[in-house]
Amino acid sequence: MLNIVLFEPEIPPNTGNLIRLCANAGFTLHLIHPLGFRLEDKRLRRAGLDYAELTSVVEYRNWQDFEESGPAGRRFACTTKGRTCYADVRYKEGDVLLFGPESRGLPAQMLGGMDEESKIRIPMQSGSRSLNLANAVSIIAFEAWRQMDFAGAQ
Repeated sequence: MLNIVLFEPEIPPNTGNLIRLCANAGFTLHLIHPLGFRLEDKRLRRAGLDYAELTSVVEYRNWQDFEESGPAGRRFACTTKGRTCYADVRYKEGDVLLFGPESRGLPAQMLGGMDEESKIRIPMQSGSRSLNLANAVSIIAFEAWRQMDFAGAQ
């Protein structure tokens, strides 16, 4: 299905909400360390409820570890600096949706190594900085899943 990748996430409830989203949609969640919290954090557990057992969460020591052993699908960097609207992409199974930390987004050196078409954004009102991470992931991931006819859903 889809691969949701959080690069150095900082806020436990966002990650907990995304564990729940991935469990309900059949996605794999990838977490790239360092994390801004411990996976045992009660705020993460509260947001994710008991869904952690229902999804696949894969951890990586750092970006290099992810580069060496992460999923091989097409990679899309979700960033306010992107020019391509997320809804204009034709997603397919195995795609990788990469999101940066809540306070700073994806690093410039990471974005610099990607094609412009692979840097996707969510349209927002002029002057807006960003959306909540869990909300942004949900918007893009569900559009991708919709395009795949909600494969695996009842």
